[in-house]
Amino acid sequence: MADAKLFAGHRIKRLRRQAGLTQAAMAGTLDISPSYLNLIERNQRPLSATLLLRLAEHFDFDPRSLSDDEPGGGETGLRRRLADPLFADLDIDRNELQEWLAAAPGGAEAFARAFDRMSQGGGVADPQTRDPVIAVRREIERWKNHYADLDEQAEALADELRLGAGDLYGAIAERLRSKHQLTIRILPAEVMPDRLRRLDLHARQLQLSEMLDQASRTFQAGFQLAQIEAKAEIEALVSGAEFADQVPARFYHRHLAGYFAAGLMMPYRRFLRACEASGYDFELLQRRFGAGFEQVAHRLTTLQRVGERGLPFFMLRIDRAGTVSKRYAGASGSPLVEAATFCPLWHIHRAFDRPGEFARQLVELEDESRWLTISRTVHPVSRAPSGVRAEFAIGLGLAADHAAPLAEARGIDLRAGAAMPIGLGCRACTRADCPQRSAPPAGRALLITERERSLTPFAFAGD
Repeated sequence: MADAKLFAGHRIKRLRRQAGLTQAAMAGTLDISPSYLNLIERNQRPLSATLLLRLAEHFDFDPRSLSDDEPGGGETGLRRRLADPLFADLDIDRNELQEWLAAAPGGAEAFARAFDRMSQGGGVADPQTRDPVIAVRREIERWKNHYADLDEQAEALADELRLGAGDLYGAIAERLRSKHQLTIRILPAEVMPDRLRRLDLHARQLQLSEMLDQASRTFQAGFQLAQIEAKAEIEALVSGAEFADQVPARFYHRHLAGYFAAGLMMPYRRFLRACEASGYDFELLQRRFGAGFEQVAHRLTTLQRVGERGLPFFMLRIDRAGTVSKRYAGASGSPLVEAATFCPLWHIHRAFDRPGEFARQLVELEDESRWLTISRTVHPVSRAPSGVRAEFAIGLGLAADHAAPLAEARGIDLRAGAAMPIGLGCRACTRADCPQRSAPPAGRALLITERERSLTPFAFAGD
């Protein structure tokens, strides 16, 4: 893996076009010949370490973005899509995928977009039938879940509020009262049995349930402040997304208001400094910023400010059935975020057996990429009238190559240590020796014989 050549012609061509440069102009800036740059853009020459440094020096270019900007999600993303039973009769091997990506990156991206559109039940001529949750998530990932303008505004407001009071919740409440004529009222659970927050404009009240803990009360107050003071910025982002109807637009608006609230609670620069100084100690970050674990985990996926980037985390939230309710890839480019199902050997599932405790695990995917993952359960602060209390597992992950600064990485040999081999769910995994397999991989012919019995009942043809 360390000696793999890096081909990223499509990314360099896009960077050049965004800068409005000809090949000759860009080649002159990078001190290389135009013919050499032409070969790089056509994926006939790899990027060298020296050239990567020059790109970072002269352009707004983060070398880590190469891993998450491949057409169609790169080889892993295309393999996942080609695992669909629709392509079961096609024997497309890894070499063909690599050649496709190198020779026709635009075609690979077009295939990926068309497949995803059809998978959502929307055909090319009917985009309005797309799942609004998927549409919003794609917009979030297009921004890598980092909104520089919102972060800067939230950071400036947080600094202003700190000057007036040490208690952030109290400072937000006072600003809502004095500047916007809104008071916060905490109501009993029996008065708001099925609501956490309600805005009563007639009474000029922001009503919060007593079931909310302090971190959640601060977040909800910040959420309301975002709806007022960051309204123009949020509406501009929603308008720019050009959603087909109001449902995804409102969902995206809610995400952006929540993003601003998190920026108030965990201002970018102070939060990043605390992360780096503590080795991303999650419990310390929770206490220092008065936030819950899920809030901290989400914030870690947003640290992509130019010149002040944090580590590229991804985050998932699942229930006991493995259903995903949150996916944030950030700048990680991790295929785990895109997986339809998850490998049972991944410790995110075991977090439910030890509520509130951290479970760390070094895993290795089929493409030989390694990821350090940290999982923990969370319990939403609300409780339904029926008495049912929700429970989820949060999975945070980071490429092993970036994980050395983490406190949770201490004692783990990230490069050569033992890693759990996992896949992207049985239907997408082609590991033949997994005793945990519950289904055969899609697109592979089953090998049935009465003379032998393998580790699983699903022996299948290899590459």
